[in-house]
Amino acid sequence: MTPSVIRAKYEGFPQRLLPALVVYIGLLTILVGLVSLAWPLRRLGITSRARAPWVCAVGVAILVLGVGFPAPLVVLPNRVSRLDDFMPTYQFDEVHAAHVPAPPEAIYAAIKNVTAREIRLFSALTWMRSPHLRPTGESILAAPLDKPLLEVATRSGFLLLADVPSRELVFGTLGVGPPLHVTKPTPQDFLQFNRSGYAKIAMNFAIGPQLGGWSTVRTETRIYATDDSALRRFGAYWRVILPGSATIRVMWLRAIKKRAEREG
Repeated sequence: MTPSVIRAKYEGFPQRLLPALVVYIGLLTILVGLVSLAWPLRRLGITSRARAPWVCAVGVAILVLGVGFPAPLVVLPNRVSRLDDFMPTYQFDEVHAAHVPAPPEAIYAAIKNVTAREIRLFSALTWMRSPHLRPTGESILAAPLDKPLLEVATRSGFLLLADVPSRELVFGTLGVGPPLHVTKPTPQDFLQFNRSGYAKIAMNFAIGPQLGGWSTVRTETRIYATDDSALRRFGAYWRVILPGSATIRVMWLRAIKKRAEREG
């Protein structure tokens, strides 16, 4: 692989990726069973409709197993980034990185200015996570195509936690629990928030200079569930959306890379 090709990776396999894989095996097995209720898939050993419900039952069991995988708590011994400052403990995470032939300043500008239109599959994948047939309010899941995506995020539920020019941007939001109405929340509010029933979500873009005018850009998403109920609910959700989430982040980095190369 040449340096100019994006290098995306999911860290923590199999502990992090395996539950999602099991969930999708379960969903696929259920689909096979449902299809076999009408047309037995004899090539898969389902020779009659009577066997289809058993296949569905096996799929449900596999799905429950995947959803119920434990999510160990990660506690960082040291803090080396602003993301570490705001999310030093978490149960779920996702990491992707790219090597870009541009200086940190160009990548930082690209991160701030990239739009949903530039991110391949972004609209389709976010629509699948939040389907709607009519226009909805502006949000990260219904982003205008030609507005900077991070601006959309901070106007619609995400809080800018840290902005270190040419080095790191960190954003945070809450999930799972009921909506909260907080007037002018601050990064300190996010850091101290620990109300039961919620998942705290933090995401960053970190830039590291390399030799020869190259840079590494890395994005990490961490989630901390504040109690067991939130952990179970978010775990089920996370393991279903993980493939789409990973695809969005890979495409997001690719769009950042292209913009930085073009304007750097």
